[in-house]
Amino acid sequence: MREVNLSDGLVTLSPLRPEDAETHLAGEDEELVRWLSGGRSTREGVDAYLRHCQEQWEASGPLRAFGIRVGTDEVLAGTIDLRFTVAGLAPGQVNVAYGLYPPWRGRGLATRAVLLVSGYAAAEGGKEAVIRVEPENAASAAVARRSGFLPGKRTQDEDGTRLDWYVRDLRLDTWSGVRHSPSRAESSDLA
Repeated sequence: MREVNLSDGLVTLSPLRPEDAETHLAGEDEELVRWLSGGRSTREGVDAYLRHCQEQWEASGPLRAFGIRVGTDEVLAGTIDLRFTVAGLAPGQVNVAYGLYPPWRGRGLATRAVLLVSGYAAAEGGKEAVIRVEPENAASAAVARRSGFLPGKRTQDEDGTRLDWYVRDLRLDTWSGVRHSPSRAESSDLA
């Protein structure tokens, strides 16, 4: 598997791996099911997904799934993934999706992860990062705004789900892809 580690000194992003299955299952709650996965996970389903993620890394496929890890022991706090090919997105647009497990919410970790993964997306040729959020998901929309994403269009999926788009032009940024230290003002309001 391609070894990718992105870090800002507090959060480290590295590819999801098979040993993350138990932590992921234990961290799944109603909020993650509602906003991210759409259904309760099973061990078999998580194992199959983690194998798929590994295959995508090995093949440099369109999915790059990272674990959001915290601390020197890199405890898995959630996930964030990039999809370089998604129906409805233009060439060069990269979809960003994230979720944190309950004990890790409200600490600014999702914002940090979005900044790190956006730098990676830019380095991999992404032109614009897109976060698509259901209008009722205020926490995810707040992460997008704190990460410098601007409101875009509103779409509706085939199943009728409305999505507000938040976009960030990656070509205008000078991303290092590794280090981002928020200012004192930023760090006081990170989610």
